[in-house]
Amino acid sequence: MVASGTLGEEYGELIDLNKLGAIVAKTITLHKRTGNPPPRIVETPSGMLNSIGLENGGVGYFLAHKLPFLAKLKVPIIVSIAGQTAKEFSALVQALRNAKRIDALELNLSCPNVSRRPSSVVRRSYETQMIAQDEQATAEVIKAVRKTTNKTLIAKLSPNVTDIRKIARAAEDAGADALTVANTFLGMAADIETRRQLLGNVKGGLSGPAIKPLALRLVYETSKTVKIPVIGSGGIMDWRDAVEFILCGASAVQVGTATFVNPNAAVEIIDGIRTFMVGNKTRRVEELIGGLRV
Repeated sequence: MVASGTLGEEYGELIDLNKLGAIVAKTITLHKRTGNPPPRIVETPSGMLNSIGLENGGVGYFLAHKLPFLAKLKVPIIVSIAGQTAKEFSALVQALRNAKRIDALELNLSCPNVSRRPSSVVRRSYETQMIAQDEQATAEVIKAVRKTTNKTLIAKLSPNVTDIRKIARAAEDAGADALTVANTFLGMAADIETRRQLLGNVKGGLSGPAIKPLALRLVYETSKTVKIPVIGSGGIMDWRDAVEFILCGASAVQVGTATFVNPNAAVEIIDGIRTFMVGNKTRRVEELIGGLRV
């Protein structure tokens, strides 16, 4: 599937979107967000830093202008949502309740480019902390959303934690149906000539090949910890990368940065996996999941 925020309508002019496994729409919030100051994207060695800041038109704009296009496609549509409190997440789900063609919700608990207000249950400041960096806050949001919908819930976790397994267990216990592991790694870049930061927001999320070994380790550890499916994400540029993630325990993968380099990357990865399976006389992808010989 293509990761949230990495594929827009214009890609439909370049590739057959119906060949994808699923599309994760760009994260939406309850109200319109203007995002972070530019520059917002910086290329780094073997990677990319972004600090978009969840710019979007809000849930009303999404329903009126974005979902109609997605609804025409034949592939599963996963809507990514984000809020600063459990109440905001629940309100978003309520606003989407009657929308057609939403097959699952991905709870973006881990965007590194926004600050958080204090949780209603966990009495600490989230001004510099993501929801996915706290077990209780993660559980609080998922429990609140679980009460308001029967749709498949995917919790998108953060790699910027000491032990992702604790957060993964909390998400599973709270009612998540699957986990996306993981979001981008927090990083920054500087210009030695001007002695200034390269991103307008100073810090941003690092993606691309540079993070693949780190993301693989997180997927491997998480898949050994929880019983629900793990969706691998982080530095997948070709089908070989995707197969690595599957062998390390991923039940599915998300492709993001590769799409900026090659619009057809996700489709080529699907074809590559299929060719690999035929060559190895593998009938079902499930036979590869967690098949790493340690």
